[in-house]
Amino acid sequence: MIQTDPRPALLARLLLGLMVLVSLAPLLLVVINAFKSHADIVENPLSLPHALVPTNFKAAWIGGNFSVGVVNSVLLTGTTVLVAVVFGALAAFPLARRRIVIWKLVTLYFLCSVTVPIQLFLFPMYFLYARLGLIGNVFATALIIAAINLPLSIMLLRTYILTIPTELDDAAFIDGASPWQTFRYVILPLMKPGCVTVAVIVSLNTWNEFLITSTFQQGDAGFTMTVGYHAMAGAMSPDLGIMMAGACIVIVPIIAFFLLLQRLFIDGMTAGTAGAVKG
Repeated sequence: MIQTDPRPALLARLLLGLMVLVSLAPLLLVVINAFKSHADIVENPLSLPHALVPTNFKAAWIGGNFSVGVVNSVLLTGTTVLVAVVFGALAAFPLARRRIVIWKLVTLYFLCSVTVPIQLFLFPMYFLYARLGLIGNVFATALIIAAINLPLSIMLLRTYILTIPTELDDAAFIDGASPWQTFRYVILPLMKPGCVTVAVIVSLNTWNEFLITSTFQQGDAGFTMTVGYHAMAGAMSPDLGIMMAGACIVIVPIIAFFLLLQRLFIDGMTAGTAGAVKG
C-alpha cells in the first residue's frame, strides 16, 4: 500500500487559511470599529470596543441618506442585471452555435470595449442625457452600466453555452423546434448557473459603481449607496465610528447577496472555464 505524504496538503491548507485571514482582516476591522467611538478608534483601531456604540449606525443612516440610497441602488442593480443577463444570453446563443466568419473581429471588438476607459465617453453621454432630461433617472443610468458590462457578460455566457452538447439542439430541431424555441426551452434552463454567475459579477460591479452614478445620479433623490456614503464622508469624516458604520451599511447587503448565490456562482465559473478551454 502506497502511503502519501500529508505535509503538502497540510501546508496548502495553512496557506489557504492565511490568505483567507488576510482577505477578511480589513472587513473585520471595519465591523469592529463600527461599534466604537471616535476616541477609541484613534486610541487603538485594532482593539475591541470598550463599550458598544450602536448609535453610529443611526447617524450614518441619516447622514448618508441611505433610506433613499438603498432603494435607488436596488433598482439600479436589478435593472442592470436584468438587461445584462437577458441581452447577454440572447447574443451569446448565436455566437456559440453559429459559425461566425468575422468571429475574431467580434472578439477584438469585445476586448476593445472592455479596455477602453469609460471616462472618454462621460461628457458626450452626459450632454445627451441632459438634453433628454434623464439626469437622475435610475433606469436610464442602469442602461449605461449594463452596456459597460455587456461584453463581459456575452463572453462568459458564450463560453458556458459551449459546454452544453449540441446534440440537444439537434434533437430539438428534429422535433420541430425553431431556434427561438430551442433557446427558450432547451438551452436557457441549462444556462442557469452561467446566468447566476453573470448576475453576481454585474451586481458587484453595479452596487460598487461610483463614477457613473455620481455623474448621472445627481440630487438627493438620486443618491445611491456609494454616492450617499461619499456625501456622508465629506460631512462626517471627523467621526471615524460613523464612517465605519456607514461602510458596513454599504457592503453588508452585497456580501449577503454573494453568499446566498455562492454555490451557483462557483458552478457557473467552473463550467465557464471548461467552455473557454473548449472554445
